[in-house]
Amino acid sequence: MYDFNLLVSCPWAATHKAKREIAYLLQRLGDQQPKIKPTAACGILGVKTRLDPREVVQALQKLQSQNPVFFQHTLKWIPIDSWVNSDIESMKAGVEFVKDRIKHGERWRMTVEKRRYTLYHKIDIIRELAQLVDEKVDLTKPDKILRIDIIGKYAGISVLLPHEVFSATRLLL
Repeated sequence: MYDFNLLVSCPWAATHKAKREIAYLLQRLGDQQPKIKPTAACGILGVKTRLDPREVVQALQKLQSQNPVFFQHTLKWIPIDSWVNSDIESMKAGVEFVKDRIKHGERWRMTVEKRRYTLYHKIDIIRELAQLVDEKVDLTKPDKILRIDIIGKYAGISVLLPHEVFSATRLLL
């Protein structure tokens, strides 16, 4: 089972450079020994940092606004709250574990990303998991995002605010 608390995407051919960039950025933020390993999916690195992954995302957003050149090999940084097996029953248990982070009255949406996984179609996963959250769905401006990142036989589950996913390719306004 994975124990990463961040997933970082990068171009397939830049994995080694992306590892160095991740290590440099996390060291700059205060983690001198992050664990960075490839996952079962090409272009997705798993990161275990002792830092709060949401605070890492906020710090990266500040760094990008100061100097976008820091991000040459990493594309997206996603906090992960917990890992479960990628069968439907395990993912349901994972959602049950985190769904209370979507408070009464908050609007939410689900994002499912599948890599190296053919067991279920994305719509079937959404249909099974969405029924566990009893709040209104808002696909355009949600208060929270229930994110499921499936990589082979494991699924990372997170409840995130919309700004808690860092995209190095997002244009600064």
